[in-house]
Amino acid sequence: MVREPLGVTAAREEDEDLGSYAKCCRRSDKDKDRLGGRGDPCCTTIEILGGNLTFNAIRMGLLWSLVLCALAKATCCGAESLSSSPLLSRGCNDSDVLASSGLALQNINRDQQDGYVLGLNRAHDVWEHKQDSQGSLFYLTLDVLETSCHVLSRKDWKDCGARMLHESVYGRCKAIFYINKPKRILYLPAYNCTLRPVSRRKIHMMCPDCPSPSPTDLSDPRVLEAATESLAKYNSNSASKQYSLDKVTRASSQWVAGPAYFVEYLIRESPCNKSQASSCSLQSSESAPVGLCQGSLTQIHTEKFVSVTCDFFKSQVQAPRGENSAVKHSSANLPGVEQPLQENTTSSSSPARTMAPGSVQHLPDLDDEQPEGSQEKDHKEAFPVQLDLTTNLQGDTLDISLLFLGSQQEKLVVLPFPKEQRSAECPGPARVTSPLVLPP
Repeated sequence: MVREPLGVTAAREEDEDLGSYAKCCRRSDKDKDRLGGRGDPCCTTIEILGGNLTFNAIRMGLLWSLVLCALAKATCCGAESLSSSPLLSRGCNDSDVLASSGLALQNINRDQQDGYVLGLNRAHDVWEHKQDSQGSLFYLTLDVLETSCHVLSRKDWKDCGARMLHESVYGRCKAIFYINKPKRILYLPAYNCTLRPVSRRKIHMMCPDCPSPSPTDLSDPRVLEAATESLAKYNSNSASKQYSLDKVTRASSQWVAGPAYFVEYLIRESPCNKSQASSCSLQSSESAPVGLCQGSLTQIHTEKFVSVTCDFFKSQVQAPRGENSAVKHSSANLPGVEQPLQENTTSSSSPARTMAPGSVQHLPDLDDEQPEGSQEKDHKEAFPVQLDLTTNLQGDTLDISLLFLGSQQEKLVVLPFPKEQRSAECPGPARVTSPLVLPP
């Protein structure tokens, strides 16, 4: 048996290594055509290096060639792996992105039983994952603001009034939202939101005379007085029905020509009649809240000035919490959909669920959590919003067969929520541009 000289053996083995690296980076004939018949320049470089190094392996050493090949492999194959990610970065001001964000937020609001309707201030970051079932799964990071509507009103956030800057509550939501245009299906598998009130310290620097928040737990007797006296005034002007106080939802105070208190509170229908109006406002009732009232009480010397307005909720059957589904919307809400998106009435409304798909967390004013003059928290600490249906980097499946007509099995592939990534076109423009209500 004739043995190869050591140098020839090393060169042959090196050629094999280079060949494997070139195979990794070699592209299809279609890609070669795209490059004008020149092939992948990265692979061409490897072939040239391979030819030169074969003749000089003995002189230059095997180590040098392997280093060059490893670098070439990392450059070509690493880039190819990155481009194959199933997540598509979207522009935060794209019309379909804004429509999808608005619909997701509408579903979040529908899932609430307490608090105020959240409105979209801007899309902060958006990723799209196209699914085999023709639909897309959106990973949305949204900056939101509380509106003046209570969630029990079931109003669309676009139909709700914005709050004054000094009484703003703002925050961030993350949502995973599925849209299937051909099947007219919308589905919210998961969401989480974190909210905070606007900084009182910064508002006071800008507007020293603006109203300041007051506790809503009725620990301040003047807050209770403002609620009961304003509701008594409403009952006295009511022709028939009487109402009782359910709970105070917001309160603030201000010095005008005397102390002034402003309250918002839920009311219930009361069993009282007109003759009992003076004592009716605090009597208990088993009925559900039927409206939201805004009242004020200002005292100047010995005279009181009371005002009140009430907004009544539309009667409707409320779906159990956690059962959001494909719901009916105007076709104008989602570009490219000719017919309204609506639930498939012959199938169950949503996959079986034993708990709500998410929550809205209310945190205190940031100034209450850190001493004056201390360094501000970064955005992770200030607005902690975690949302992961899976930690599997390859993704897990979520059965959504019940959303579809027929007996076919349909599943979503859900990936971990993208972290610390942002499209070059994000965040989008804000409706309210004050930095006081924009999470970092």
